[in-house]
Amino acid sequence: MCDTRQAVRRLFLTVVALTSLSAIVRAQDRTEVTINDTGVQAENLTSSQDGTVYFGSTAKGTIYRAAPAASQADPWIQAAAASLTNVLGLLADDKTNTLWVCQNNTGGRGGAPVVGQTALRSFDLKSGTAKGTYPFPSNGGVCNDMAVASDGTVYVTESFANRVHRLRPGAAALDAWITDPQLGAIDGIALLADGAVYVNTFMSGQLFRIPVNPDGSAGTLMRIETSVPLNRPDGLRTVGPQTLIQAEAQGRVTELTVKGNRAEVRVLQEGLTAASGVTVVGSTAFVLIERAKAVAVPYRPQ
Repeated sequence: MCDTRQAVRRLFLTVVALTSLSAIVRAQDRTEVTINDTGVQAENLTSSQDGTVYFGSTAKGTIYRAAPAASQADPWIQAAAASLTNVLGLLADDKTNTLWVCQNNTGGRGGAPVVGQTALRSFDLKSGTAKGTYPFPSNGGVCNDMAVASDGTVYVTESFANRVHRLRPGAAALDAWITDPQLGAIDGIALLADGAVYVNTFMSGQLFRIPVNPDGSAGTLMRIETSVPLNRPDGLRTVGPQTLIQAEAQGRVTELTVKGNRAEVRVLQEGLTAASGVTVVGSTAFVLIERAKAVAVPYRPQ
């Protein structure tokens, strides 16, 4: 009986694995993923392991989802229902079945009232049900993007406040992890196998490493030399133990292989108008362009 149960379990796991692989293969047939709405102004995108692609809207706050084989993303988490405003970065974390979302307030200019709360938010990755809200203490700056460490700690960038916030597993609130003037216009964020946090800065085009000390505090900020200059680097994602991929607003998507204090930059494709985010599904990098759609770029890490 025990052997029978084990055989059934192995068969079940094999079917699940083949189904997931089939979905990813179908996903790679897509040449682009468009958003089924107007005036969205998407700023970033993410994907789950099965090839589902998610977009957020800066203009409407709604989150859109394209199924693994679909070439169109439909409204999924409605802004009004979830009290979402001005969504920038978002990150699918399959390990915890969580979609992390950067929500920002609106207004505040020219005497206009501030509407909404700048916060890191979390939703169920499958159902879209709201899970948690973690406000930025100042309700200012810009919640831009996030990355999740292997221990479940979430690091989130606050553009124009030169800092990274941290959400520890089980914590009820964010804490300011590092603030440094070199992090002006901090944007993308990711982690590599060395356990350090890597960030790029949009205006100055820099890449930095932030070591994580044994007690969890931030170590000394280190600028990483790049083999070629970066052009308005934006969304940053991990694709290997030493490898990152990023979109660059000047029109390209690049791979960065970090060795010590230097990163070798490989240009994967140019001519991508206003590229602002990238996510990898199988052997395809989907690059968000024109704040309106994701285009497929063949990609295999070196």
